Amino acid sequence: VKRQKESVGRIEKISVEYKGTPKDETFIMNKQISTPYHVAQHISEFVAQKAALALIDGHKLWDVHRPLEADCSLSFLHLTDAEPHLTNKAYWRSCSFLLGALAETCFKDDVQCHLHSFPSPNVKSGSFVYDVQLSLGDWVPNKSELRILSAEYVKICRQHLPFHRLDVNPEVAEEIFSYNPFKSSQIPDIASNSPGNKITLYRVGDHLDISRGPMINNTKLLGRTSITAVHKLDSELENMYRFQGVSIPA
Repeated sequence: VKRQKESVGRIEKISVEYKGTPKDETFIMNKQISTPYHVAQHISEFVAQKAALALIDGHKLWDVHRPLEADCSLSFLHLTDAEPHLTNKAYWRSCSFLLGALAETCFKDDVQCHLHSFPSPNVKSGSFVYDVQLSLGDWVPNKSELRILSAEYVKICRQHLPFHRLDVNPEVAEEIFSYNPFKSSQIPDIASNSPGNKITLYRVGDHLDISRGPMINNTKLLGRTSITAVHKLDSELENMYRFQGVSIPA
C-alpha cells in the first residue's frame, strides 16, 4: 500500500481567490483536478448550478468543468448578468454544439450523416446553426419533422449534461473522428495553430466534437428551444444542409 501511495505522487495544492457573492473567499484546491464547479459547490448549490462560465484573473474565460492549473482569482459569469455578451456567445456556441449531437442521433441508420462545422456564434443573428452532410437528396423537412427535431433537442437538454473540455493529441483526435472526412481534414490545420499542438474537444454525454470553446456549464441552462429550419446549402460539397434553431436561457 505504501508503495502504491508513493507511485501516485503528491497532489499539488493551489490557492483560488473567489470574488463574488455572498462574499470574497479563498479556497485551497487541487491543481489540475479541481474545477470552478468544485469551487462553486463550496459556495452554494445555487452558484454551482447557475454559473455559466468562470473568469480567471479578471480576464480569461474558463469552462466551469475545466480543471484549474495554477493559483488564480476566480469569479463567475451568468446568463442573467447586466452585460451578458460573453456568456451569450458561449450559450449560442453550446446550442450549435448540441445541434450537431442532434443531427448525429436523430436519423435512421441508413442515413449517412457527417458533421461539417458550425460558424462562430453571431448573437445578432438571433439563431444558432450547424452544417451537416446528409445522404437525403433534396430533403425539405415539413413542420411536423421540425417539431420532432425540436422535441429531440429538448430531450438532450433535459438530461442535464455537463460540458467537459478535453485537450488531446492530434493522433487521438484523428482516431476519434476517423469516420468523418471533414473533421479528419480539419485536424492538422487546427493542431498547427493551437498551443502545444493540441486539439480541443468537448464532450456532452456520448457526443464529442471539435471546438475552441468555451461552453456553458450544463445543458440545463438551455430554456425554450426550437429547430426552426433545415436548408440545403448551395455548396461545392454534395448534400450539405444547415440546421438552424433559436433558444432562450432557462
